[in-house]
Amino acid sequence: MSQNNNSHLWSQFIRQLREGVKPAVGCTEPISLALAAAKATALLAEPVVGIEAWVSPNLMKNGMGVTVPGTGMAGLPIAAALGATGGNPDAGLEVLLTASPQSIAQAKTLVAEGKVTVGVKTPCSDVLYSEAKVYGQSGYAIVSIAKEHTHVVRCECNGKVVFEDDKTSLTHAGDSVEEKPFATVCAEDIYRFALNVPIDQVAFMLDAAYLNGALSEEGLKNSYGLAIGRTLVSQQENGLLGKDLLSEIMIRTSAASDARMGGAVLPAMSNSGSGNQGIAATLPVMVVAEFIQAGDETLLRALVLSHLMAIYVHSHFPPLSALCAATTASMGAAAGMAWLLTKDFTTVSMSINSMIGDISGIICDGASNSCAMKVSSSAASAYKAVLMAMQNQSVAGTDGIVSDDVDSSIANLCALASRAMQHTDIQIIEIMEEKARRNAGEKQQAVNA
Repeated sequence: MSQNNNSHLWSQFIRQLREGVKPAVGCTEPISLALAAAKATALLAEPVVGIEAWVSPNLMKNGMGVTVPGTGMAGLPIAAALGATGGNPDAGLEVLLTASPQSIAQAKTLVAEGKVTVGVKTPCSDVLYSEAKVYGQSGYAIVSIAKEHTHVVRCECNGKVVFEDDKTSLTHAGDSVEEKPFATVCAEDIYRFALNVPIDQVAFMLDAAYLNGALSEEGLKNSYGLAIGRTLVSQQENGLLGKDLLSEIMIRTSAASDARMGGAVLPAMSNSGSGNQGIAATLPVMVVAEFIQAGDETLLRALVLSHLMAIYVHSHFPPLSALCAATTASMGAAAGMAWLLTKDFTTVSMSINSMIGDISGIICDGASNSCAMKVSSSAASAYKAVLMAMQNQSVAGTDGIVSDDVDSSIANLCALASRAMQHTDIQIIEIMEEKARRNAGEKQQAVNA
């Protein structure tokens, strides 16, 4: 527990919420490439006839299997193509929100004609990197994005560099308290902030409920991806699943992820650059708030606690890693649900500790429809941990990587993600690359047969 009054950091907390909780249409890794392509096309100022793109290994991992909104197609080539033909270069993570049917058709034609290639950038020091080179009839333009999903670092047009980010600022980004607002705080500081910050300063966080709630409704109305939410509803009707609060949390949370990963043209309110993390931090809290008939202010404070706690946990490890961040975002949800049901910090900390003891180490094997399964499992773990904490039960500090102090437990989890799981990440990428080569070979054999 922090002994000093950290209210002077509240402005930094608010900034982190504004920067870390943003609307996004589609999975943010292929959307990052789409944004690079859209900006390059705007720079080129003529119709695009071909695209070459390069991405970091981790971005390739998260872009291979996810459906691009409005297209019914998965993968980075269609994301780059649609960014070039119909993307709004000024819309950030909502770059594809207004893409027209004509733009989608043009993008599909570019891909079908083999005019779009995407490769892995080597060497690549950035975990998150995307670069799009678009060709017109008379020239080309290149835009590179690194460090964050929307952070442009370089623009080039016909051999002339028109923008290049300050290398020094990139190298040393995150070295100051300004860039690391959590360096001197702890989980209880975040808890106190959520309970005491003037509501007018964080009222924008209710948008998370509106956007992710709408995405959940869409996932229940129509079949997307693995249709986990709809499947669970069907099994309730068959009598194989109970109609209780846990089931409702799982259904509504997974339905939102179904829709997002399945290509719904609706924005998700993201967290730490991920729509699934935003969903995981939002829907369980919403369901519990509705159950206890909480008012808007109570829901708002619970969402602030959930999302900021999720950002706090995620800030300790790389933006993309082998650790499934739906699990850490759900630790935020556990905090929000625990506060709604008990108004007690001890219950909050016990819930997070139990989650770290329960689902730590779930791997991220790339963005795909199966993410909705991990989101569902994480939401269930969060609620189970809260129920245990309400009975004064939690994973003990003598067990595994869990410590008695919640901040120490979080630090242990992040050490696992930042160091040991980096090797896991390499292995996952190697497996996925081998799968891609094998599948490509099988398709070629089928063509030749």
